[in-house]
Amino acid sequence: MKYFSTRGGDATLTFEEAVLAGLAPNGGLYIPEHIPTLPPNWQSEWASYSFQDLSVAVLSLYISDEEISRQELRALVDKSYSTFRHPDIAPVQKLGDGKFILELFHGPTFAFKDVALQLLGNLFEFFLIRRNANRLPSEKPEKLTVVGATSGDTGSAAIYGLRSKANVSIFILHPKGRVSPIQEAQMTTVTDANVHNVAVKGTFDDCQDIVKALFADRAFNDKHRLGAVNSINWARILAQTVYYFVAYFHIRKQLHSGGAELQFVVPTGNFGDILAGYYAKRMGLPMGKLVVATNSNDILARFWRNGRYEKIDPSFAVGDRETEPVGGASDGKQAVGGGVRETLSPAMDILVSSNFERLLWYLAYETEGGASESARRAAAGLMVNEWMSKMKLDGRVEVPVAVLELARRDFLAERISDEQTLETIRRHFSGNPSYVADPHTAVGLSVAGMIAPHNAPGTVQVILSTAHPAKFSEAVTRALEGSANFDFDRKVLPEEFRGLLDKPKRVIDVEAPSEELVKNVIDAHVGDSADA
Repeated sequence: MKYFSTRGGDATLTFEEAVLAGLAPNGGLYIPEHIPTLPPNWQSEWASYSFQDLSVAVLSLYISDEEISRQELRALVDKSYSTFRHPDIAPVQKLGDGKFILELFHGPTFAFKDVALQLLGNLFEFFLIRRNANRLPSEKPEKLTVVGATSGDTGSAAIYGLRSKANVSIFILHPKGRVSPIQEAQMTTVTDANVHNVAVKGTFDDCQDIVKALFADRAFNDKHRLGAVNSINWARILAQTVYYFVAYFHIRKQLHSGGAELQFVVPTGNFGDILAGYYAKRMGLPMGKLVVATNSNDILARFWRNGRYEKIDPSFAVGDRETEPVGGASDGKQAVGGGVRETLSPAMDILVSSNFERLLWYLAYETEGGASESARRAAAGLMVNEWMSKMKLDGRVEVPVAVLELARRDFLAERISDEQTLETIRRHFSGNPSYVADPHTAVGLSVAGMIAPHNAPGTVQVILSTAHPAKFSEAVTRALEGSANFDFDRKVLPEEFRGLLDKPKRVIDVEAPSEELVKNVIDAHVGDSADA
């Protein structure tokens, strides 16, 4: 299996090269040359598989034995998920009324991103150790400088996946004051020598733009050998496809039937988590339409409504409340200048969803039709490059009707306000069974409730729970204060979080969203990496 850029070009990379590169030199994202189909007897053969078994089975469809042997892959998978607190890795909880919760927060940082980033950290180390084993003693070892941006959970998950890894330095940019206190503490209290937290005075999108600019700077990239941990890295998406299969088999067992249609509802900002579901569906996993659940930063919901991918909602004026809601009441939190709105689900406070580009490539490819495989692929790359250039220049792009109709074939999208988020947390806490949801999961639960009346009879909804509620204590406490039997410290707070806010922190402040200022930080600290 080879990988190529969504923005075209003739270059094709191995899995190892794509993982280490992260972002393509032309700014595109790497995707596989083809989406593999599942083995003929997968439903019976995989039915009793553990999470680890399914990981090896799914990943091996995309990674050749010549690159990573099945034995090596198994060792990497076992090592990656040995850090999880639940034996099922991603357990499924039944809520009733045809709803299930897929809990993805049982890793070391209590967020779904651990599923991919524990594996990615081990892949980085595996590839570098193998490359350096072939170097002469007189040669310098090959090293990697990992740079990422976070709106909350990616940072801590990446840091825990890469802390003290040989020949790796990691720099995580986060918007100063715009992540939850627990999220900030999880990152900044890790004091391993190769870990560098960079607090940028700006938004997540500013941080993400800086990271993309660093990767696009060929000289700087060559100087430091940059690697990506954001979901622009293909390995992140691949690892996340596994838990869709996990949910499928768990729910089949609980329902004692494989006939019910599954509808996955995914709270999403950067589009990576739900894109993994799209790949699982394209591979052949039975499911209905994937449901995109957003907060008031609803660039994705607006796209599925009108076919326009645009940073700023034209129905908003600065300081105005929402005049054309998609799926509910306004929270009235419009940032100055039409930028990111601060919400109770901050990991989704994103203007531009990076992984959406991968879906756009498939939509462009499918609407080409008729031409040869190579011609369709080239045309899709040109189209995506044109769309992304227009997006960067104008902040918006409108796709043809045929592309929008194709997108609606596989997806639905809705948005949820802060008020709806709080109400959903309260409702599920007082439900039977009682369930404490973090605000991101609550966005998914709320959208699921909106969609459910329109579903075919017997549809089973699976809501992805992306973070432990203790990571967003302020929102959960605000929703549940005064509720009978609610005790945050006793019922919600994990032992691992006690005293975390009081630990010593190490962070580098950058006073403006400047590519040059961040370059200076990396130049000054890149040598503080763990050695082989």
